[in-house]
Amino acid sequence: MDAEQQGRQRPLIALAMGDPAGISTELATRLVASARVREAARLVVIGDRRMLDAGAAVAGLATAVPSVAIEEIGNADTGPALIDLGNLDPADITPGEASLAGGRFAVENFTLALRLAKAGRVDGVCYTPFNKKAMRYAHPGYDDESRFITGLLRLDDGGVREFNVLQQIWNARVTSHIPLKDVSAALSEEVILREIARTESCLRLAGIEKPRILVAGLNPHAGDGGSFGMEEIEIIAPAIEAARARGHDVAGPFPADTVFVKALKEGHHAVLTMYHDQGQIAMKLMGFDRGVTMLGGLSFPVCTPAHGTAYDIAGQGIANPLAGEEAVLLAARMAASTATERRPQ
Repeated sequence: MDAEQQGRQRPLIALAMGDPAGISTELATRLVASARVREAARLVVIGDRRMLDAGAAVAGLATAVPSVAIEEIGNADTGPALIDLGNLDPADITPGEASLAGGRFAVENFTLALRLAKAGRVDGVCYTPFNKKAMRYAHPGYDDESRFITGLLRLDDGGVREFNVLQQIWNARVTSHIPLKDVSAALSEEVILREIARTESCLRLAGIEKPRILVAGLNPHAGDGGSFGMEEIEIIAPAIEAARARGHDVAGPFPADTVFVKALKEGHHAVLTMYHDQGQIAMKLMGFDRGVTMLGGLSFPVCTPAHGTAYDIAGQGIANPLAGEEAVLLAARMAASTATERRPQ
């Protein structure tokens, strides 16, 4: 196998440029230049060459990324390429300020990346961070990436779930972007069982052969035998028992304030939490600059750095690319498990 053939074996990952008022364009350039990324994947960047060049200027990097037409991306050589949509002039963006122009840019780039992945033209999707305010300017009613994907690709509601990933542990959650007062009513044995199965499936795609999962309780001290709530007894524990009966290696419910400590000490691969901040706080304390958000439940991976757009350091050339690199590496590992059967023949 020659060098070009070896290069083509690497998954083809679409990198959608995110919010241009933050660090997203700088990060895109740094990912294009990253040796770790180039070894793991072929990148096709989606956005505007002017914005990519602006990001390169901030980062102090040279860009030598050829433009390709959409129909040519599967035949791109082993290096990165750019689908230049010509959709944003840098002069229209104020660093650190959410805008309609910035939101429209991110929405257009992400939409094309998802459609290419759905069609099997690319093996996975990554994106540099979005700003939700800007996204809502461009796409009224925008809640989060999971619901955006669900609507765009016409999927069943609840089919896309968000995972947060550090190299040593994953965080899955039963509920996500809903008010805290609504969490208890959203829990059921069926829903928890579904999320356990989804978590195991995603872990296997990431290369973990025998996933081990811990489940957090909802209430303080996991309810303390019913003293602080009955959800653990009536809903969560029965779901865990049903999952074990189906062959999943899962245990709990454990108090949320110690479950991550237990998982790390005992080598478990994931913690399933009941609501957003229950896991997010722990994960960001453990590795804010290394964390990855992965959207699971699709036939292809969608990954992004877990940190935000960092408006406060926009244009300073100090963005840390580590989480972005980890996002591409995770997408590449997961895409390698499904790419062959997804590519058009």
